[in-house]
Amino acid sequence: MSHTTAGTEPTQPPPGDDTAFFGQPRGLMTLSGLEVWERFSFLGMQAILVLYFADKVSDGGLGMDPGTAASVSAAYGTLVYLVSVAGGWLADRILGSYRAVLYGGILIACGHYAMAVPTATMTWVGLGLISAGTGLLKPNVASMVGKLYGTEDQRRDAGFALYYMGINIGAFAGPLITGWLGEHASWHWGFSAAAFGMTLGLIQYVLGRRHLAGRKHSAEYALAPGPMRRAVLLIVAGTVVVAAVATALALAGWLTMDRFVDVLTVISVIAPVVYFVVMFRSPRVTAEERGRLRPYVVLFLASVVFNFILFQAYSTMILLASTNARTEIFGFHFPASWYASALGAFEVALAPVVAAVWARMGPRQPHASNKIAIGVILGGLSFILMVLPTSGHADDTYKMAAWWIVGSYLLLGLGDILVETSGMSATTKLAPKAFASQTMALWFLSLALANGIQSQIVKLYGEVSNPAYFGVNGAIAVAAGVAVIAAAPWLKRTMHPVH
Repeated sequence: MSHTTAGTEPTQPPPGDDTAFFGQPRGLMTLSGLEVWERFSFLGMQAILVLYFADKVSDGGLGMDPGTAASVSAAYGTLVYLVSVAGGWLADRILGSYRAVLYGGILIACGHYAMAVPTATMTWVGLGLISAGTGLLKPNVASMVGKLYGTEDQRRDAGFALYYMGINIGAFAGPLITGWLGEHASWHWGFSAAAFGMTLGLIQYVLGRRHLAGRKHSAEYALAPGPMRRAVLLIVAGTVVVAAVATALALAGWLTMDRFVDVLTVISVIAPVVYFVVMFRSPRVTAEERGRLRPYVVLFLASVVFNFILFQAYSTMILLASTNARTEIFGFHFPASWYASALGAFEVALAPVVAAVWARMGPRQPHASNKIAIGVILGGLSFILMVLPTSGHADDTYKMAAWWIVGSYLLLGLGDILVETSGMSATTKLAPKAFASQTMALWFLSLALANGIQSQIVKLYGEVSNPAYFGVNGAIAVAAGVAVIAAAPWLKRTMHPVH
């Protein structure tokens, strides 16, 4: 039932919304539509970012060597997901989820517009704005999806699978547009397309706001007025001080790019540890909720391992494609960045199949921990597959068939659907009520840690042989997935109400 008060909009969806979108709540279409365009902009830009970093200055790039380009690209991803912690806290305590997502989208759009300006300075400004905006938007959109369902609603995993399909429509379309513009016009034209996509996403989000469950004009666990004013002042002052110190250190020559990457890696390790400790010790977390956090640590680590592999689809895999893979299928030539669209295409095609299978199986479907474990194993196999076409060459001038990378992305795409949909769905169920949005942010901290580790490991790309690089990393992921399966009996006992 829609609840209203005088002079305000309804804060609950209309009564007919519950099954209006393929048997799912109508609000799922609004949130999925936002993610289509957010992922269009974010992954469209990500697909060409590492190539832009590695391209020669004379050709409009920044002239980094491949390992450094991949490392800096991963560090940017680390920063994006680290900021999601602040985004979750701001939604819970100050802004509310709806406004946090709206303001985050605005910052993302401004960041892409800044990157459209062809100067290195505006590139870094734009990446900073996108990092801040994504930190506000990502954890809170996922939390809003969770609010569309009751805890025992068996449509939940299927709904998250459809939501993830929407994400990957953007992931498929983004690199096609930005990649073509980046390699045929200029990298900054590609960034312009990302800005346009995010603007469209914001428009449809505002127009569809009445279909969103729990949309309020204040935070769900809002601070009192006095503490809220102090918090806002501290946030603003802290941001200014950090920016000033970083600028001064950079001008003094101490804060180099390598050191900045290292600092982000250290923070990505410390932040989740501190966050888990805070939640375990919080008096607002009940004993029952604390018990559900313990198995969540295992899911968190599984996410780290899988996403360490996944994010390299936009760094080392794109670099490998640009130098050692054919960019031609059936006589049609395409930009190397289009390989990134294969990942999105597979996830668009497979997500509804996965959703239908889970819906048909109902309570007989595999436990969430086993879905995640299988996904991690598939991620590892996607890297192990790359050992075959990169082995047995006398030098690095070989060109592998496009189908090798496409096949790798097929395994990775299916694994991503299993890990991310089950992981996000489980997170919204296992989250302590007092940390709802922030626990979703904790899931994204696993992505920050994956990127932080990646930013160090990818420095080995080009330094060791490609078969060794992909083979060892893939084998570690497979071993991690097998370990989660071995822990399944304990996970099933302790993860109630997750099935």
